[in-house]
Amino acid sequence: MNELAVRYEVDGESLEITEHDVKAYLCENQNVTDKEVRMFLELCKAQKLNPFLKEAYLIKYGNKPATIVTGKEVFTKRAQRNPRYKGYKAGLTLYGMDGGIHRREGSMILNGETLVGAWCAVNVDGYDVPMYDEVSYQEYVGTKYDSQTGQQVPNAQWATKPATMLRKVAIVHALREAFPDEFQGLYEEAEMGDLEPSTQEPVYETPMVEIPLNEGFVTNEPKTTDMEMEEF
Repeated sequence: MNELAVRYEVDGESLEITEHDVKAYLCENQNVTDKEVRMFLELCKAQKLNPFLKEAYLIKYGNKPATIVTGKEVFTKRAQRNPRYKGYKAGLTLYGMDGGIHRREGSMILNGETLVGAWCAVNVDGYDVPMYDEVSYQEYVGTKYDSQTGQQVPNAQWATKPATMLRKVAIVHALREAFPDEFQGLYEEAEMGDLEPSTQEPVYETPMVEIPLNEGFVTNEPKTTDMEMEEF
């Protein structure tokens, strides 16, 4: 039986990826199935992704179904090559100490604020308004089972960089809606949630990320105000 392989061009260079390449170099789990390898190879060929340059990943834990994800750079680089693309703005949706909801560009959270979501507005030539999307922290936070507490808790990336992760989700969501033909079938790792291995335990509600207010903290930052959508 011949080994499964795909051949295609990426940025003018010929690329061949075989089943052996995937199992030996691109997926650390030897339990990956032939069907999962085939789906990965066909997606790479259809979207002209180079997994050797970390543009696509085949992730599998134990005997759980494999997940195919791409890097955020694939979305941003391809969008920049589209002549209709005119840039984007992206940031966080925060619950402030004043009890109000605020939208701030970037990924910064001040002490005492609670992360509730992230947003992105993509400017597309020919559209009267930006392609806008806003995502919820509760819906996308990646979790793992904590055997000590018996609860689902944010996994390593979401526990240490929740603002960065959620902002990435908003960006790829908005870019996919703005250019569906470019990004059909492509998902960034931050969108996939629970990719870390965990035991089969009940899923509990995950609390929002809150940055505690440090006593004596002094800042000269101006008071955050709601961003006007007309500025996009």
